[in-house]
Amino acid sequence: MNLRFVDLSVPIQEPNPGEVRGGMGAILAAEIQYQSHADTLPECKLMFGAEPEDMGGVGIGAERLALTAHAGTHVDAPCHFDARPGAASIDQIPLENYFLDAVCLDLSHKPLKSDISIDDLEKAESAAGVTIRKNDMVLLHMDFYRRTHGTPAFITDFPGLTKESATWLGRKGIGMFGVEAISPAPAGEPNYLAHMACAERGITHMECLANLDKLVGRGRFRFIGFPLKIRGGTASPIRAVAMFE
Repeated sequence: MNLRFVDLSVPIQEPNPGEVRGGMGAILAAEIQYQSHADTLPECKLMFGAEPEDMGGVGIGAERLALTAHAGTHVDAPCHFDARPGAASIDQIPLENYFLDAVCLDLSHKPLKSDISIDDLEKAESAAGVTIRKNDMVLLHMDFYRRTHGTPAFITDFPGLTKESATWLGRKGIGMFGVEAISPAPAGEPNYLAHMACAERGITHMECLANLDKLVGRGRFRFIGFPLKIRGGTASPIRAVAMFE
């Protein structure tokens, strides 16, 4: 079987110079402490019982990470926006929910901060020549990553779903949906209402995706994006991938 993969993930890294570090930027950022082979020699002595000179001055390369579960490309758990008892945490969701048939809708013509309506979704579905099916992953390409990543606009100017269009997706019985932005709907009340619509329909979403432009016009494919098993977690970083046969 000839398989081809498209990486849909952004790197987990410390903010680049000029990127937003406060507010939501701080939540999404990662702190990485890189340890060289020389740095870890004392630890290697404990691990391997060898003196540094016996190891030729070569230890083990390592990193220490400090990040939120919502950093980088990640998936939200229902309990992130659903406060009701019994709302599932990330470790309680079946793995099947992260290995799905998928479609990508092209909404790249939409301006920043604009609403994605039901009409927009229907037209994008028709243009893609696909039909959204039950349990599908629906990826929404808004050309947002290219237009804003590395600027303050990445934290504030995302287009996204309305309460009505989020409900429309939910009524189709989709498994999940994904966006390039840090949230699925424009900032403010629309964002809250879209999250509540997702909670009511029992669906969740993936955020901070990349390379969705490479999926436009390619029909159906498989989506893979397994989370870490964080007990009680409200979200988890993922390595999101589109798989074509």
